[in-house]
Amino acid sequence: MPLHPQIAQVIANLPAPPEGSLDPAAMRAGEEAQVAPVEERLPLHAVEDTTAGDVPVRIYTPVDADSYGLLVYFHGGAFFLGSLDTHDHVARSLAKETGLKVVSVGYRRAPEAAFPAGLQDCLGVVRWVAEHGGALKWDGSTLALAGDSSGGTFVAAVAAMAHDEGFDRITHQVLFYPSLDLDFDVDRYASLRENAEGYGVETAGLKPFNAFYVDSGADPADPLVSPIKREDLTGLPPALIVTAEFDPMRDEGELYGARLNEAGVHAKVSRHAGANHGFVQNFSWIPEYQKVFEETAEFLHSAPGK
Repeated sequence: MPLHPQIAQVIANLPAPPEGSLDPAAMRAGEEAQVAPVEERLPLHAVEDTTAGDVPVRIYTPVDADSYGLLVYFHGGAFFLGSLDTHDHVARSLAKETGLKVVSVGYRRAPEAAFPAGLQDCLGVVRWVAEHGGALKWDGSTLALAGDSSGGTFVAAVAAMAHDEGFDRITHQVLFYPSLDLDFDVDRYASLRENAEGYGVETAGLKPFNAFYVDSGADPADPLVSPIKREDLTGLPPALIVTAEFDPMRDEGELYGARLNEAGVHAKVSRHAGANHGFVQNFSWIPEYQKVFEETAEFLHSAPGK
């Protein structure tokens, strides 16, 4: 199907990108200016800002209950954008639809924080969550990871780091249109050419947007930077990989899902027709894309491998 007409209308009215080098501070300020006021956000039983060690986190409790499964969420933003606030609506929707208590992570970002600071923050919060299960009313079962775009990159990398370190409490991983290969050779995946222009995120912009992260020491050949380059995928948690039809990074996400299945890891790949990169953050108000949260809930409440 073609690009969803409501998405196409928004993209057609986007201003031209600024000329010259990217300015992280200005771009972050522009993002934050679009955040809805608290009183207009999806209501939940409780939302609390606190810290996990030194890392800011925001904890979303969907309803009043005796115990909860837990979901640790990593926001996207090309490793230098995004925040607890810009992705607050995503975390709220995840909490509401899954019924899990969501812990959103305010990890350190490039270029101020060099690789692997953000990854270390994310893994540290996952460990903190497990260690503070009593205070969080964890039911001891589900401990899932979820992330969008570069947050999906962090999900795959953190799952691998935890596995390699013998931390086996992670039960599921959910990757929304992840960036899994930071080698942006346009001939590597067909979608990089098929969806190169006109869909919001463009292939030519991937390298400069990710340059802050790469220049901070993130080597695209490193499997913690490009998780698709990890040779042995056995033993990783079951995965839901959500891709978008008109995303330049569509094919790397789908290939990663195929490789997980080949390694004996249950992975469901779900391509959303008519969608573009970022649709969970930007267009989940469209009814057919709001269903991605229901799909996530179904996956997280299923037995591994189902």
